[in-house]
Amino acid sequence: MEISERDFLQAQANGQALRTAGYAVSAHYDARSGRVVVGLNTGVDIAFPVNLAEGLSGACPADLAKIEITPAGTGLHWPRLDADLYIPALLQGVFGSKSWMARQLGAAGGSVRSTAKAAAARANGAKGGRPRKYAVR
Repeated sequence: MEISERDFLQAQANGQALRTAGYAVSAHYDARSGRVVVGLNTGVDIAFPVNLAEGLSGACPADLAKIEITPAGTGLHWPRLDADLYIPALLQGVFGSKSWMARQLGAAGGSVRSTAKAAAARANGAKGGRPRKYAVR
């Protein structure tokens, strides 16, 4: 596939536009706090817990410590984990793919503990638990 001069210039412009919100100039794993800290060219540091990011949860500190910044500064890569995060998405609070984020939100919603939910579970248990499902024939 051949790339024209026009396509190349357009790609360069698109890359520059992505970097306007900020790009990574440093990144490290802080084992004490369990967070990844990313320094942006704007002087702002962002930090997030590793359990929030797809591919990082449950990894050992040695694997988390090895972080590479993409040449344009718009991505982070953990070679030992084969995990990648996109800086513009991180700035918007997106820590993984759509399907992964949906699973995380669903799991959080299902684990909510409230007084009403606990009372309903106790009442259901007093009746013998959930009713059995019968196959319709």
